[in-house]
Amino acid sequence: MAQSALSYLNELLAFYTPSSTYFDSARQHRSAIEKRLDLKLGVREMFETGSLRHGTGVAYWSDADYLVSLKGERPTSTTALNNVKAELADRFKSTVVKIRRPAVVCDFADGKETVEVVPAFAADSGYWIPDPTGGWMKTHPKDHNSYVNDVNKKHAGGAKKLARLAKVWKYRRRVPVSSCYLEMRAAKYADGETSWHLPIELHRYLARLQDIQLAAMNDPTGLGSRFTAYSSDSKRDDALSKLATAVTRARRAKEFDLDGESAKAIEQYKLLFDK
Repeated sequence: MAQSALSYLNELLAFYTPSSTYFDSARQHRSAIEKRLDLKLGVREMFETGSLRHGTGVAYWSDADYLVSLKGERPTSTTALNNVKAELADRFKSTVVKIRRPAVVCDFADGKETVEVVPAFAADSGYWIPDPTGGWMKTHPKDHNSYVNDVNKKHAGGAKKLARLAKVWKYRRRVPVSSCYLEMRAAKYADGETSWHLPIELHRYLARLQDIQLAAMNDPTGLGSRFTAYSSDSKRDDALSKLATAVTRARRAKEFDLDGESAKAIEQYKLLFDK
């Protein structure tokens, strides 16, 4: 029996879903990171966030992400990033440590065990973290996680499946767009749908991103700052160009799927995901 378009997408999802132990090697560095930052800068709390926490990580691509809430007065976001980078570079002298806003990235084991540390300062609610475009932005990661989990109960986990597929596209096609943005847009999209067939939803989701030209989105929880998709105009142009190609391929795949031409639909998905 020929493989269907839906089964192909599900196999792709299974291939890129990290195992329960996938992040373990990266997680082993947490204690040393927290101990150093607490000694030198003062740590209120440190916890997992991002795709690691949300269950939307992509095997071979996603990192272990942590938010570290620091004590003291909030400096400029650049100073906060530089302070964290300096301490971690001094602690892990054989490790490449760099800034990739909003995080400080530690490439342990030559990048095989990458950890991203986002410096944060407690706000009246939530946390202030570096904005990818500069300055500070307010975030509520625990509330965002709850929002994604609640929406994901619809459509047999459709929100997280859609988010993971979007991230696979991002990584495989080197699209300079925020993973967090793709995830929150996927959750918001899924929240508004009453029926669900993944080949249809994937096309409609990507087409919606194109229609809005990757515009910043309000925090769906109503608590934090807006989510931005990119950090510069050049990245925006590159992302929109690749998005236009993706929409065309997803549309063709959807149409082939609806016409019962599964093999042709799968060929379009292979082009879409470079897989």
